[in-house]
Amino acid sequence: MLEGQSILVTGASGGIGAAIVKQLAAEGARPIIHYGRDKAGAQALLSEIGGEGWIVQADLSSDEGPFELWERSLAAAAGRIHALVNNAGIRTEISIEASRLEWKSAWQREFQINFFAAADLCKEAIRHFKANGGGRIVNMASRAGQRGYSADAMPYGSAKAALVNLTKSIARSFGADGVTAVAIAPGWVRTDMAEEFIASHGKAAAVADIPIGEMATPSEVAELVAFVLRRGQVSLNGATLDVNGGSYIR
Repeated sequence: MLEGQSILVTGASGGIGAAIVKQLAAEGARPIIHYGRDKAGAQALLSEIGGEGWIVQADLSSDEGPFELWERSLAAAAGRIHALVNNAGIRTEISIEASRLEWKSAWQREFQINFFAAADLCKEAIRHFKANGGGRIVNMASRAGQRGYSADAMPYGSAKAALVNLTKSIARSFGADGVTAVAIAPGWVRTDMAEEFIASHGKAAAVADIPIGEMATPSEVAELVAFVLRRGQVSLNGATLDVNGGSYIR
């Protein structure tokens, strides 16, 4: 269980992030609920967990946003954060036929939110954890970062692959300091993004390469995040945990 732990969850106001917050709260943690624009969603989520946590706003698409988020989160949690869950992410579609400007803009925005912001938060978290007896990092990667992705979504797969490598580097470099890092790599998860795909292409297309014939649910991912953060799971340091129904097996 996670009693007494203050845990920062980015992109926490909906989908997988909200499920993570609810699971962490159910196990005794006090989540720090990050949101970019959906203040009402963040406030509703805080109410749903009985007010046992905090909400913090920050724009992860800006250079200073991740650092501002860490500072505001530390202030909210009275100077001690025990774990960081880098969950915030976007998925951009861009064709190789796009203009140079559109192409560069899509890649830069995707990497800023999906990778650079996470790296900046990891930097601050590692320094904080080293000075305060250790801590945990969970980076939400993707099946796409391991097996590659579709032609129109290459920035997403590439950024997630970088996030997996960052996780491994942290695990190897700072484990001796009591800082552990784990990546979780879902395939399709039943979120708004998945629902949009289903609306356009049908469920059969979405689950065609998933042997169990179903997408993961946000609660499945959330349960795994909470498990990884338990004090007894220190030896998971450096792991990439797949949640894809057998659609990619390493």
